[in-house]
Amino acid sequence: MRAVTEENILEIKNLQTSFYTRDFEVKAVDDVTFSIPRQKTLGIVGESGSGKSITSLSILRLIESPGKIIGGEILFKGKNLLGKSEAAMRKIRGNEISMIFQEPMTSLNPTMTIGQQISEAYKIHQGLQKKAATKHAIEMLKLVGIPSPEKRVKQYPFELSGGMRQRVMIAMALACNPDLLIADEPTTALDVTIQAQILELIKDLQSRLGMGVLLITHDLGVVAETCDYVAVMYCGQVVEYADKRSLFKDPKHPYTVGLMRSIPTHDRDLEGDLAVIKGTVPSPDEIPSGCRFAPRCSYATELCKSKLPDLQTYNDVNQIRCWIYSDEWDGDSEVNLHAESESTT
Repeated sequence: MRAVTEENILEIKNLQTSFYTRDFEVKAVDDVTFSIPRQKTLGIVGESGSGKSITSLSILRLIESPGKIIGGEILFKGKNLLGKSEAAMRKIRGNEISMIFQEPMTSLNPTMTIGQQISEAYKIHQGLQKKAATKHAIEMLKLVGIPSPEKRVKQYPFELSGGMRQRVMIAMALACNPDLLIADEPTTALDVTIQAQILELIKDLQSRLGMGVLLITHDLGVVAETCDYVAVMYCGQVVEYADKRSLFKDPKHPYTVGLMRSIPTHDRDLEGDLAVIKGTVPSPDEIPSGCRFAPRCSYATELCKSKLPDLQTYNDVNQIRCWIYSDEWDGDSEVNLHAESESTT
């Protein structure tokens, strides 16, 4: 592993990524700030369309037209990736920063064997010849728990199960011992048993290889089991960032509280409907001018509807984007987000 001396392996500062149409600008990622301490796992959670995947693609500078990164900083090991050339980024992708994409069947090349696809990273980044690269590919398949790796390297993606294909994706991502692994919904479409195996595999490999992990998911159960820190995103912005223990014990943002209450548990929701967050995520051309969650928030005031709150830091590390915790708050001075009431569901 390359030595990492910085406190954070990755720091995102005020990142902005937009997509442009003839009629308007879609701010898919708007003023996003968070960090990942070295050898730790950050989970990014939020509803579909909240900007999670676009954030990860922005880190690797894989945004295609009509999208564009228009501002901010992406500091990887202290160096701003936005200032690097495309040639320099090609050396980083798959080598120092790797990514596991959502759908292994569509991400893997159906015309190439498993061995060829894993070997490619060794050929490009380490200059290995075919025989040596194939040997390393077999070793990686062993590492991720695929039986009979000598046989599997000669097979094509369609010959493997969904769980096996996901393990192949992990093997490809870890081929060059990256300092940072980005996992975008790594357990999507897998059954519960296989999900648990994949998550346990990622945790085990992280411990053995000493890498940082950015885990994108919509499953708070996965976050509770896997992550050290959590960033909650809504409409392209981080609305809360905290260590896992703080977030689950005392969520601060009304949106985070709503997500927590939406989780069915064995000791509640046995009768009646599940708790839900009222309303829907606004369309990209109808983003509110104030707090983006205000139209769905039971505590929203005129301040919330007219002015966007900044991301404030509390407890030295944790962050919150909500007027309730500001000196400018013009609502009830004793808001209790955790009180059970009809107004919050």
